[in-house]
Amino acid sequence: MISSNDFRTGTSIEIDGSVWRVVEFLHVKPGKGSAFVRTKLKNAQTGNTLERTFRAGEMVPQAVLEKRNKQYTYRDGDQYVFMDMETYEESRLNADQIGDSVKYLKEEMEVTVLTWDDRVLEVELPNSVTLEIVQTDPGVKGDTATGGTKPATVETGAQVMVPLFISQGERIKIDTRNDTYLGRET
Repeated sequence: MISSNDFRTGTSIEIDGSVWRVVEFLHVKPGKGSAFVRTKLKNAQTGNTLERTFRAGEMVPQAVLEKRNKQYTYRDGDQYVFMDMETYEESRLNADQIGDSVKYLKEEMEVTVLTWDDRVLEVELPNSVTLEIVQTDPGVKGDTATGGTKPATVETGAQVMVPLFISQGERIKIDTRNDTYLGRET
């Protein structure tokens, strides 16, 4: 159990049999009446948001989440196979369970799998990945580093906007949190 006074951004709580993360919180002490905590919560499974008010000091069940480091090994049909880095056990996840992270999955990539009650909530990729460009329009003479951008497809199938001077076959670094080009691999 956790007190509503201890809420912080990212705190996971359990409400009505699902996991909710605190996105925003505000402790309010009105001049008249008792204090309360106004929160904005996000469901970890569905992504829905909810605004809820708790009395100050109200006890709420805290969701116990387990983080495991796993390595993506291969794809088997529509399933993605991960190996636990401590126990060497394999687990299989669907694209739905992985979410948007699936577009940057590359063999032998280490990820963090967040589970609650033996259910996968989230697959966290590293903040940046280095991938090779497999398709992009060729650069044209006169393209500059400060010019525009063009779409490029990387080896995992994801599409990223890159500067005009980047060409096919180059390895680039991509920020997986917001799908942006960070630079060439050095």
